[in-house]
Amino acid sequence: MAKQAERLVYLNGKFVSEKDARISIFDSALMFGDMVFEMTRSFNGKQFMLREHLERLYRGIKELQIPIKESIDEMTGLIEKTVEMNRPAFLPTDEHRLMINVSRGPLSMYSMVFDGKLEPTVVIADFPVKWTVASLAHFFDDGVHAVTPCQRAIPAQYLEAKIKNRSRMHYMMANLQVSLVSDPNAWALLLDPDGFVAEGTGSNFFIVKDGKLMTPEGRNILRGTRRMYVLNLARRLGIPAEERNIELYDVIHADEAFFTSTAFSLLPCVKINGLTIGSGRMGPLAKKFLAEWSKEVGVDIVGQTRAFAAEAGAALSGGTNIYRFDGKRK
Repeated sequence: MAKQAERLVYLNGKFVSEKDARISIFDSALMFGDMVFEMTRSFNGKQFMLREHLERLYRGIKELQIPIKESIDEMTGLIEKTVEMNRPAFLPTDEHRLMINVSRGPLSMYSMVFDGKLEPTVVIADFPVKWTVASLAHFFDDGVHAVTPCQRAIPAQYLEAKIKNRSRMHYMMANLQVSLVSDPNAWALLLDPDGFVAEGTGSNFFIVKDGKLMTPEGRNILRGTRRMYVLNLARRLGIPAEERNIELYDVIHADEAFFTSTAFSLLPCVKINGLTIGSGRMGPLAKKFLAEWSKEVGVDIVGQTRAFAAEAGAALSGGTNIYRFDGKRK
């Protein structure tokens, strides 16, 4: 088999090899976690909800006062160019996962290191979706076991969760705490300081009761693009939907529950802190959403994810995935 071309990363006006992409040790992202980002993905090679992702990115850029020169339309063009540059490195069946990171760049106190020429850091990386989602395919059958860690969500008055930023130590702490649970299907579900359900560590959460869809209000959470999509889809399908405070009691006695994210779209949640939710399997409303979603993007989302898992095979790394960490390195 011929060796595929290497993937390239857009970094401040240049395309560099993925393995050689670097940012400065003096960058504000490293010093303060001072960086906003978006992760997007394609279906059938077409980026899904790209504009919504970029609008959220630019809201974060505005609040953090990062003086980037690229407009949202220019950023779109750079993203499209990055995908085109990387097509030779992707298989025809691959989907493109883009990671767009923007920081204010090196701190001004280090300006002499850069001859006084400071600029924001803009990085656009393109990576196959399969390596992100392959280890998650079994959850369509097994379901996620949501576990509430000691770590709480940080309320907006202390750190604005609606800005998608790289200051995510609380997510990591939650993941590490839940990884102590002897269940490889356990994922963190954060509560806010008032004890209401907030979000997963990079995903949004929904429950269904008596045919009504409910999700935590957008106060102390990242308002996910897929959360938005599911709420809009529910309304188009005539399904009652509400943003509200959700207690653990509500989750325990729900008919079904699920997580949403850009990477995996939708996965069923079948347990909460060891207690079975509903039938203990993916519920009918979750199945309906996945079917409608698949129809809209022209891809069998579940089937594609399973195909990625089969392709990745032995390369999958045990119980570790993007929402679960064992704290060890092999």
